[in-house]
Amino acid sequence: MLTQLPENFTALVTGASGGIGAAITKALLNCPHLGQVIAVSRQSPTITDPRLTWLKLDVSVEADRLALCEHLNKQPLHLVFNAIGILHDEVGGIQPEKQLGQLNEEALSGLFHTNAITPALLLSALQDSLKGSHPAIFASLSARVGSISDNRLGGWYAYRASKAAHNMLMKTAAIELKRFNKKAIVLCLHPGTTDTALSQPFQARVPEHKLFTPDFVAERLLSVISQRTPQDTGTFWDWEGKPVDW
Repeated sequence: MLTQLPENFTALVTGASGGIGAAITKALLNCPHLGQVIAVSRQSPTITDPRLTWLKLDVSVEADRLALCEHLNKQPLHLVFNAIGILHDEVGGIQPEKQLGQLNEEALSGLFHTNAITPALLLSALQDSLKGSHPAIFASLSARVGSISDNRLGGWYAYRASKAAHNMLMKTAAIELKRFNKKAIVLCLHPGTTDTALSQPFQARVPEHKLFTPDFVAERLLSVISQRTPQDTGTFWDWEGKPVDW
């Protein structure tokens, strides 16, 4: 796993206390040539390991992104996995829209901020740790519903649009980052329907064999990442290792 990364590589996981983020962190700690994992989240992870450093930060906030950069001090990062995302929020009254009449400015703004703006600003903030001549992978969770060409059912306006915007931001950043590090890879990843809080209200219609555990998804996504080369930068892949159309 991750054989393109050097011995004692450094990984950073954002959203590390969530379902997929925690599973990715755990899977990375099972990687024999890992040096350290920096786990970033608002809640502490349940995992303890001498190679794990936890930073209590919210990377959707500029001050916390600056604090992360200060901690790193331009330290080279070999893998960044962004697991931050939002589909619904009961407290905020945000639910996927089924029709145009349900569009809400606050919900649209909130989903765009979490799903598109934050990953882009995170990538921008981490530039000094990704530039250079070392292998550097920035992998960010997207969703197949963010594919414009695959949209046949409609609905879920804010989530679809925010993930489509996420994909464009990652694609554009991949082009620029390649100029500063020939070994850099920026990837958008579709994890499939995962048994987490994000998908919980929408699992009833998901076939049992299509509802995945976070551990399974983490293993599959790290396998997909392991197969990518710098020629794949700026591309979109699903958990099976199949490319997803924009």
